[in-house]
Amino acid sequence: MPTRSATTTWSGGLQDGAGRVELSSSKAGSYDVSFPRRAADDAEGVTSPEELIAAAHSACYAMQFSALLGQAGGTDISLDVSADVSLAPDPAGGFRISGIVLHVRGGASGLDAATFAGVAEDAKNSCPVSKALTGTTITLDVQG
Repeated sequence: MPTRSATTTWSGGLQDGAGRVELSSSKAGSYDVSFPRRAADDAEGVTSPEELIAAAHSACYAMQFSALLGQAGGTDISLDVSADVSLAPDPAGGFRISGIVLHVRGGASGLDAATFAGVAEDAKNSCPVSKALTGTTITLDVQG
């Protein structure tokens, strides 16, 4: 299986510095990062590790959920997945990712709502990104 890479260059201190993260494997883009923008309500066009984790988690979850829906007999699968990743002070010092909420809207022909919700939960627990983030509370909000 492949290994994917990203690279960040950084100049300056935490509060006055800035960086740029490049998606090295895909060459899909490079993005500015800044701690003050990371910790602010308005990102002002600057990404953060939390936003990148949200992107990774929503994409991974959508793939895993679609695979499990197919295995359960679902067809005509349509999903809209978003992830909210929260940054908060860590009682032990510094900051931590305090929680992730996966929002799922969609459906699959041939499956009732209870089965859809059960498969959604299974996907949350078996998605590789969810597994990597086991120290974080991951909540699921499903409408199908």
